[in-house]
Amino acid sequence: MTCYSDIWGVKSKDEINILKYFVTGGSGHPNISEFMYVGVLDGIEVVYCDASKKILEPRQDWVKKLFDDKPDIFEGFTQGCFESLFFFVFPGVHILQCIIGNEWNKNSGEVTGFLHFGYDREGIFDFDLNTKTWIPLKPELYSAKPMMGGDRITYTEALLRIAIPYELTLFLDYGSSALNKTVFPSVSLLQKTPSSPVSCHATGFYPDKAMMFWRKDGVEIHEGVDPGEILPNNDGTFQMSVGLDVSSVTPEEWKRYECVFQFSNAEDNNIITSLNKTMIRTNWVENITKERSLHMMIVAAVVVSVVFVIIGLYVFKKKRGEIFR
Repeated sequence: MTCYSDIWGVKSKDEINILKYFVTGGSGHPNISEFMYVGVLDGIEVVYCDASKKILEPRQDWVKKLFDDKPDIFEGFTQGCFESLFFFVFPGVHILQCIIGNEWNKNSGEVTGFLHFGYDREGIFDFDLNTKTWIPLKPELYSAKPMMGGDRITYTEALLRIAIPYELTLFLDYGSSALNKTVFPSVSLLQKTPSSPVSCHATGFYPDKAMMFWRKDGVEIHEGVDPGEILPNNDGTFQMSVGLDVSSVTPEEWKRYECVFQFSNAEDNNIITSLNKTMIRTNWVENITKERSLHMMIVAAVVVSVVFVIIGLYVFKKKRGEIFR
């Protein structure tokens, strides 16, 4: 992932690697596991756990090699997955969720940890690593803060400062070849109707360290531009779009506009697509159908978000065995 800042017209770029664990603990839901998580590195699934079904599996070949080369790491992930099931026993029909992970800034060397808890799809607690405090997200939860102090804070800090950064380092070491590959996208111009904005759509690229923008006469523009998010494809690649409002653009001016796709580490290999009516693909009936399907998939994907408490515990114990004693 690449973060961009724009100050006085000068763009600076920071190389960021992010390891996240999306965890869910369910109670009374027939279609939701009692404990499961997905580990995601820079948008790529790396490991999957379902404690109820006794499943712990690598999602990439290089993760499998890591587990083969380091059986203690595989054992740690396995125990952390299967034994976590016993920590999520609570009455009623509820979902406990969590997102935990680390962000590493390659340029500055800064490592930032984050932890967010939710209950029945509502945020309940965040953890501030700098101040080592829990932040209740609802007034009625302030009375629970004393229950989350002491060893819980020590343990949480250890996870965010030692265990997960260590796992991030391992994944980056073993996945360097795959993660550093570059796959260029196919770029198309799309328009739902003649009066709609023109969308410059890139798909099939890897990694997600990329940006797209429109420019006029060689200069990047922001007015009338609708940037989109980078989204994953099913094959591990990514897609993104950036729209341009052409309602006020005269036919003579179209040739002055270009869409630019750019990888953060390959600025000399930009893909430039000129705004050209003959190159626009449009089928608004088909597009509406696809849009509805995409919306349903997004809704289904968002239903389950995450929860944790034990990821990295056994790996951490092997690396820093005395900290909990």
